[in-house]
Amino acid sequence: MSHIGKVEIDVHLNASAEQFHEIFSSKPHHIANITPGKIKSVTKHQGDFGKVGSIIVWNYVHDGKHCVAKDVIEAVDPAKNLISFRVIEGDVLNNYKSFKATVQVNPKAKGSVAHWTLEYEKLHGRIPDPHSLTQFVTEWSREIDVSLTGQGHEEQLMGKVEVDVHINASAEKFHEMFSGKPHHIPNVSPGRIKHAIIEGSWGKVGSVITWHYVHEGKNCVAKEVIEALDADKNLITLRVVEGDVLKDYKSLNVTFHAIPKDKGSLVHVSMEYEKLWGHIPDPHSLMDLATELARDIDAHLISQ
Repeated sequence: MSHIGKVEIDVHLNASAEQFHEIFSSKPHHIANITPGKIKSVTKHQGDFGKVGSIIVWNYVHDGKHCVAKDVIEAVDPAKNLISFRVIEGDVLNNYKSFKATVQVNPKAKGSVAHWTLEYEKLHGRIPDPHSLTQFVTEWSREIDVSLTGQGHEEQLMGKVEVDVHINASAEKFHEMFSGKPHHIPNVSPGRIKHAIIEGSWGKVGSVITWHYVHEGKNCVAKEVIEALDADKNLITLRVVEGDVLKDYKSLNVTFHAIPKDKGSLVHVSMEYEKLWGHIPDPHSLMDLATELARDIDAHLISQ
């Protein structure tokens, strides 16, 4: 099992792309005043704010614990409103061999979108993907946005979460499991998937799969229609049409795209969703279920 991964999320903002980027590139020391519940202090250890090679120390609160991260600024692009930080010391490295955060802010007709990318390598396979840190940067971005605009933040109901999962199996074998053999998945991952029932034909757009699965310790059901299928790209998209997920989300689409690599393949999992209400959390726990399912399938495929 590969310990290398990537998580991405979009955060919709009222502030302009330039305003938001400036806070991280030129004024990160102001962030402690803006989000004191999350960031306690930001100090320069070496160099200048917004300069590649400079080192910044963040004192922050994560999962109720006081933490420290010493980051080197690895990339800055004012034209793209982009900055990357790589952790070189601190609490994050208790679980990760490497950890890098990039935020690129893209202008929109109204406000902007902060696209966060977290790239990491775990110390061992039992370390969870950093969904709690993804939630942290999402909430953090929204608090900064409120401070920049002086407006109450209008909760964005639509969103997208993406995760890369490196696997040892081939892209074709992985895709075949979802497109042609989803009824085998309960045998492959019995702790997560209890039953899979098909209406229609395996691997056909428009067919419906009903999944009986376990999420956060609860038995759940999701009826999904196969919305897109591309055998050449090893891609399948499933749209939820009934079930427990729709208690919180107006819509939710899941795409598994398996991409061949020199060794094994990379499964890009993306979830596009619309919440019913603003206080509904982003679906990080559902993404964790999907990525762990991908790893279970990989373990099964390489054992054959």
